[in-house]
Amino acid sequence: MAEDFYPFIGTPDDYAVPLDNELPIFKEFAWDFNKDDFIIDKKTNDLVILTGIKAIEVWIYKVLMTDRFEHLIYSWDYGTSLINLIGQKFSRGYTESETFRYIKDALLINPYILDVINNGVSFEMDDLKIMIKVETIYGEVNVDVRR
Repeated sequence: MAEDFYPFIGTPDDYAVPLDNELPIFKEFAWDFNKDDFIIDKKTNDLVILTGIKAIEVWIYKVLMTDRFEHLIYSWDYGTSLINLIGQKFSRGYTESETFRYIKDALLINPYILDVINNGVSFEMDDLKIMIKVETIYGEVNVDVRR
């Protein structure tokens, strides 16, 4: 009778959240890090698509090179806030520590990334040198970026 009166009420099993927390395979367009541009298949003239750890490596690079809140096309969660450190009069150690914290915060947004390990974040003249190890669900990847 209760089912007739309240047809939208179901058993607890009807509303159970599936325990299948598997993420779909991560995909990203291939990126030429030397040319800083997409890789295009010469035969089909289409963008090349990467999967797994290689795709995450491209995603990491793009996040590290993008300033958060700068481009309307990206979510406000995408990119880093490193620009906030420019012009601050913090000690070198504090600045490098904050830089790594900003980087880690930006990368851990991605559910495929489990941890970020600092292998060296330093400033060389006007360049920021980022050397990190990123643990993903696919394994580890070392990332070396100059920004």
